[in-house]
Amino acid sequence: MLDMLAGNASRFTPRASVALALLSVGACSDMDTRSLRAAAPGAGGSTGAPAAQAAAGTVGVTAAAGASALGAAGTPSGGEATGAEGSPNVAGGLPAAGADGSALTPGAGAEGSAEPAVRFGGRCERSDPAGPRFAWSGSGIIARFSGTAVGVRLAGGQQYTVLIDGEQQPTLTPTGNVDPLAVGLTPGEHVVELYRRTEASQGEAQFLGFDFVDGELLAPPPPAARRIEIIGDSISCGYGVEGADSSCSFTPETENHYLTYGAIAARDVGAELVTVAWSGKGLVCNYGDDATSCTDPMPLYFDRTLPQQPDSRWGFDAYQPQAVVINLGTNDFSTDVDPSVADFEAAYVSLLERVRAAYPAASVFCTVGPLLGGADLATARASIENAVAARVAAGDTGVEVFELAETNPSDGYGCDYHPSPRTHEIMAEALIDALEQLDW
Repeated sequence: MLDMLAGNASRFTPRASVALALLSVGACSDMDTRSLRAAAPGAGGSTGAPAAQAAAGTVGVTAAAGASALGAAGTPSGGEATGAEGSPNVAGGLPAAGADGSALTPGAGAEGSAEPAVRFGGRCERSDPAGPRFAWSGSGIIARFSGTAVGVRLAGGQQYTVLIDGEQQPTLTPTGNVDPLAVGLTPGEHVVELYRRTEASQGEAQFLGFDFVDGELLAPPPPAARRIEIIGDSISCGYGVEGADSSCSFTPETENHYLTYGAIAARDVGAELVTVAWSGKGLVCNYGDDATSCTDPMPLYFDRTLPQQPDSRWGFDAYQPQAVVINLGTNDFSTDVDPSVADFEAAYVSLLERVRAAYPAASVFCTVGPLLGGADLATARASIENAVAARVAAGDTGVEVFELAETNPSDGYGCDYHPSPRTHEIMAEALIDALEQLDW
């Protein structure tokens, strides 16, 4: 049914000028109404500091057919060194999609609208008129269209999982031009989905529009009613999941958020997923033994839309999950520089308070694993249990602990001893068991 191009863009000739609109149904909502037009060749997107999210509105995007190249926007900043949790350590630190399947649409922008639209799943920043920018793992772009071919313009160069009508296609690494996703489709309606495989350390990305052949944009599939958010580290990013074994270090090619326990569980229960995670980050101390290893831990980035932009603040009303999963502590206790138990528990309680303030009705599930073992695992688990008990004693009965089993060597390893695909599947089963108690 599909004739994939395998990078041969010369065979893809868009013949339709497609007006896209970005509706806000969840994450990515509350933006100014303005006209967005795909940048001219070489123009690229703005790299200035993002503005705060504005009043509710819709955003239009015009994807001009035939444009051959776009300037790269959101290129990664800072160098990267591989840490032992396997985490890439990025200068400046920091850690959703957020997606409640947040939408992109024209017109009134009401959920369930029959107007043509592109639905965005994940936290995205809309101040740049060239197009929405995003950085968190698993951020997604979903559209329904009629036509026989589809291409996309993305700036930033990160990697994406691509699905056409639910069937996974070759990994996409955008070139800055119109990148073909499929040709030779059966005439009729199709759904295209793109999910960011690589994490925020690889820089910001920007969506600049789709191109269709002999077709048009249609109303998008509706977002799921169920919503999950995961707050974590490299494990939740999918670091090294496609690595051959434990001997490899971090590369974008072996990272794949789509294969993580969170993404698997979300698909199993039919939920939208936002992942707010950054490799090497801890609750108090990040991975490493240098003097700054306890600087800029993960909680600092919890409320950011674009993690590397300190003034990029996320509006939590845009995406209200029924379930929040916190999987932190691995980096805190994996090296010689560890936080004290008192400091770790206090920081955990503080994060739980912030999560509760952001998501008043969410059930919060706390865990750690599966990389720690022995005394480190025992300390982390006991501290998390104490923090949860403190919150319950304070009247928050929507917080609880669930356990992830240690990695079984027989299930293999990803790069730097990170979870293999099989280990992620086992983790997903544990998470699904926890989620099944919810009255969504």
